[in-house]
Amino acid sequence: MATTPYHGPMTTITFLGGADTVTGSRFLVRSNGRSTLVDCGLFQGPRSIRQLNWKDPFRNVELPETVLLTHAHIDHTGYLPRLVGTHGYSGEVRATRATTDLLSVMLPDSGRIQEEDAAYANKKGYSRHKPALPLYTEADAFKAMKLMAPVNYHDWVEVPVGRARFSFAGHILGSAHITVETGGHRITFSGDVGRWDIPVLKDPQPPQDADLLLIESTYGGRSHRDPGADANEMMARLFDRIAGTDGVLVIPAFSIGRTQEILYRIRELEEEGRIPSLPIYLDSPMAIDATEIYARHNEEHDMEMQALKQSGSSPLRPRQLRFTHTIAESKRLNSMRGPMVIISASGMATAGRVPHHLKRRLPYPENIVAFVGYQAEGTRGRDLVDGADRIRIHGKDIAVRAEITRLEAYSAHADEDELVRWVRAASPKQVVLVHGEDAARRALADRFREEFGIVAHLPDRGDTISI
Repeated sequence: MATTPYHGPMTTITFLGGADTVTGSRFLVRSNGRSTLVDCGLFQGPRSIRQLNWKDPFRNVELPETVLLTHAHIDHTGYLPRLVGTHGYSGEVRATRATTDLLSVMLPDSGRIQEEDAAYANKKGYSRHKPALPLYTEADAFKAMKLMAPVNYHDWVEVPVGRARFSFAGHILGSAHITVETGGHRITFSGDVGRWDIPVLKDPQPPQDADLLLIESTYGGRSHRDPGADANEMMARLFDRIAGTDGVLVIPAFSIGRTQEILYRIRELEEEGRIPSLPIYLDSPMAIDATEIYARHNEEHDMEMQALKQSGSSPLRPRQLRFTHTIAESKRLNSMRGPMVIISASGMATAGRVPHHLKRRLPYPENIVAFVGYQAEGTRGRDLVDGADRIRIHGKDIAVRAEITRLEAYSAHADEDELVRWVRAASPKQVVLVHGEDAARRALADRFREEFGIVAHLPDRGDTISI
């Protein structure tokens, strides 16, 4: 495998994002003069990374003829409205049915947040740009949704470069790894690999007989603790700390996946009598809608989830779960005293409603902020879990006196051991490590070399490889 320009009939992959960062996944496959883009994600993290969203990724390459999406998370899908609205893309977008349902909520919500954040920045005057502009709009997102063409798991579908198949990845509802057969080669794109023995969803399915495997490396060099008992025990301790006080437990949670698992575990702990029943405010319109979508996609639920539903239980509804739909309702939470729990997006505390809750709750030691997913470099979440004593929100420095904790067991990403387990079943001839910070990619490359004798490739953004 070598880094080469694209000249014609060979099969190439160009890394337009998601190579040397955890976010912005975009992989352009070209073969015999045809092209397909796998994932179309937003860059997230520090300003220097987010600014990449404003650059034209197709400046040196053609627009794809079709787009395939591994799953609904914004770092894999969130550039799609800009691809449509700014670049004029009008081809098909293929994704699983559950991913399509989730994106019908997520992409318009993302566009709305882009517009709201720009308006708020202009109102408060803290943006470096005059005026602040949204990357794309809600209207762009609705336009993008008209291009969606849902697919079934395991069915081969025709794409411009050959054919593609979506297989269950176990990361979030609708998540898939995608195998593309093109130019006589079988290439598998992992998307984000899920975990075994996690509530709600079925376990991930490993790919088969990949000539080339592009695999995420988010947790390379790291191991999660037991995803069952430890997660519930840690959550129970947080509830015990808040109960009987006027403190607030703020959980910045990704609206898709983490929110639903947290609701499941809180309901489970209540039924076991291990935690007191506290008011739980789900303060994210997208998470509210996504939870309903999760509940109705029975085909992806694991046996425990199916059994609970058949018994008449509502697996994702703690006793005092309350929804806050409007901005006015969200603002009222910040004048309320605990004990209570606020679950709000975004999971890395970079946008949405949760920065407003952090600005209100961080200065007071009776409160707790619990992060339940990966925190990318340069995000507020990463700064907080790394021990920052002050944090900047909406142009103001906020003192951090609340307790900050991290519940690693809630991660939806496979850790290093689980990635090795997944790759062992795949038996790939070649491996490319993507969607990870460099230290994580290097650690996972070392492990693959030790376990399988495979030399893993670590491309940079902008690289093109040929096979």
